[in-house]
Amino acid sequence: MTAGPTASSSVPRPSGLVLSPFRALRYDPAVAGELSALTSPPYDVIDADGVVALEHSSEHNVVRLILPREGVVAGQDRYAGAAATLVAWREAGVLVPDGAPALYVYEQAAPDVEGLPGHVQRGLLGALGLTPPADEIVLPHENTMAGPVSDRLALYTAVDADLEPIFLVYDGGGAASRAVASVDRPDVAAAQAPALLVDAVLADGLRHRLWAVTDPGVLADVAADLLPRKALIADGHHRYATYLQRQTARHEAGDGAGAWDAGLCLLVDATAFGPQVHPIHRYLPGVPVGTLAQQAAAGTAVRRLEGGLEQALAELAAAGEHGPAFLLASGDASELHLVTEPDPAQLATAVPEGRSPAWVALDVSVLHAFLVTALWQLPDDVEHVAYEHDVAGALAAAARTGGTAVLLNPTPVDAVAAVAGTGERMPRKSTLFTPKPSTGLVIRDHRDA
Repeated sequence: MTAGPTASSSVPRPSGLVLSPFRALRYDPAVAGELSALTSPPYDVIDADGVVALEHSSEHNVVRLILPREGVVAGQDRYAGAAATLVAWREAGVLVPDGAPALYVYEQAAPDVEGLPGHVQRGLLGALGLTPPADEIVLPHENTMAGPVSDRLALYTAVDADLEPIFLVYDGGGAASRAVASVDRPDVAAAQAPALLVDAVLADGLRHRLWAVTDPGVLADVAADLLPRKALIADGHHRYATYLQRQTARHEAGDGAGAWDAGLCLLVDATAFGPQVHPIHRYLPGVPVGTLAQQAAAGTAVRRLEGGLEQALAELAAAGEHGPAFLLASGDASELHLVTEPDPAQLATAVPEGRSPAWVALDVSVLHAFLVTALWQLPDDVEHVAYEHDVAGALAAAARTGGTAVLLNPTPVDAVAAVAGTGERMPRKSTLFTPKPSTGLVIRDHRDA
């Protein structure tokens, strides 16, 4: 695993958090068609069937750029094929660069449900000045793997563009947050009001809106506000490592300063219009729930629950307010055990040396360092501890593999930030921030820099 390359001394580094305007490359619906058929989820959540479905939705769907297949362009590998596709789409007017650089306010709004307003996430899209983790400006909270970084690096180098934004959260409240809030404030002067560019309901069912912020005074205020701040990578660790490796490679090649010194980013104030945070659950193939409950009792409080899954999940949430808590479930949810109160002495022995109190306090840390490794004595790898993003998926996987689902509470954003602030990494697949930015609304093509 790697957290990104060590920066060359020749590589420029900003002194703080920098989010610069850029000319977005965007679909022209008059040429390309409806945006709902052109955009996609992020590359890392699309399986092979999903690629085919997105390709069938439109000949111009962005999946042809982010997950290109071999043989699309004769005589070229899939990365070169994606580059040729991007050029062809630009020449045909399918994708068109905006006329002036801007920061873009990007909103994703869920529909109202039973008269209650749906969740709204809103942030700024811009060109993020790249800094290594050691600078403690852009804080990762998970490790990365070499394979995905190598793949993204080959693709992004070939297309010479940032095809998808990384997703950052920060503790806002200043001029940048006011700029984001200004898009629906009637008291904002017309000359300073961002221009609405996109208003569409996409395939995810969310309403996506995009505004361009071009007023020089507002941009200057945003820049001054962000510079002393830090931001946490909520999603896109592999893409950020890709940005850093690409930048280093260009400078080592003698290319000097350029568009590769920044990367496309969505920056969201976690205190206003912030994301929702969901747990990523685990399942342990081939191990019955009763066995895990019995073994867990050697170092935790274990209580069998009788009221059904819905009540058990409520008890899990309630227990999580007082410390680490886990729900062990059979695949059919007929057997449920609540695991709480890890023994402090045993936990301290199990935790790797040098870990901070913030890291030790995480449920996922207790699960992997104590339950999985010490009490259950299992290898901590995906063959023995696998992942699902929702309760139904974890239960189905447990049923399919004759194993056990381990259901977790969500990790609070401030707890993730506390760990990142120490320079540590959380266990892999610790937290799911949603909604993720839609791919294809905005591309940062280096030719337009």
